[in-house]
Amino acid sequence: MELRQLEYFVAVAEEENFTRAAERVHISQSGVSAQIRQLEHDLGTSLFDRSGRSVRLTPAGVAALRHARSALAAADAVRQAVDEVNGLIRGRLVVGMVTACTVTPLFDALSAFHHKYPGVEIVLLEDASDRLLERLRAGTADLALVSTSGAPPPGLEAYEIIREPLVAAMAIGHPLCEQPQVTLKDLAHHSVVSLPTGTGVRKVFDDACATAGVDIEIAFQAGAPSAIADLAIRGLGVAILSESLVAQHRPRLTTRPIEDIHTEPVLSLAWASTENPALRELVHHCRQSFAHPSPLAPTPESAPTSVPLPTLSP
Repeated sequence: MELRQLEYFVAVAEEENFTRAAERVHISQSGVSAQIRQLEHDLGTSLFDRSGRSVRLTPAGVAALRHARSALAAADAVRQAVDEVNGLIRGRLVVGMVTACTVTPLFDALSAFHHKYPGVEIVLLEDASDRLLERLRAGTADLALVSTSGAPPPGLEAYEIIREPLVAAMAIGHPLCEQPQVTLKDLAHHSVVSLPTGTGVRKVFDDACATAGVDIEIAFQAGAPSAIADLAIRGLGVAILSESLVAQHRPRLTTRPIEDIHTEPVLSLAWASTENPALRELVHHCRQSFAHPSPLAPTPESAPTSVPLPTLSP
């Protein structure tokens, strides 16, 4: 039994698919299959039920999975302890970020970290905030930039970056432009365009509607805030976004505060723990980058030009 066989076993168990597991561990599918068969031969039992469309663990596989993860964690701990003693940091970090978010300070931190620790592989992925949080809690991501409703994500360590209220954004000449502010009941009489379920902005909006007892039908939704703004500019609905996400689209969009939304989306860096020295160093670089943005770095496209911070995104 070899550690790489346990690594492949855990990958297949978590992905429930040999092809995705092979992509994850960066070898061919046939290589993964051969190593799993050898592991099953050594253990004298099948670990996976391959009869369905997806691969499922057998009872023996379920029993083995926890110990396989523990063995891999122990091997990583040995490697990290030696690296720290030798003043070296190696490994692999999976960094998540909300889809379509322009985050210059995060990219600055990743660049500075990579130049200082080139032995650490960095994998960058985009997804909705709720799925990124699931990855953090499952241990398949190390650090993520996420947007949540009202507060940093519970059960995780987090560094809050920015929070701001939602606004209703509409094309010039829209009937709601005549009002100094709008309510959810006002919005219920118009088409609304929004980010999809699973994003921090959408959760704040949906929770407010539920609290107020207002049923609002979402006419259009898209994953990128710029697409939401473009739909509103073309008169297809009132966009629900944070103020900074609308800034670059003025004067084609007019914003009005939403009177009965009292919770603000929060953009945070989140992680499960910093026992991994590489992650600990990356978090340190991120804190520095967000606290003291580079004056040479381009301003995020949706932020006010005088504030070099990321925009509040999905």
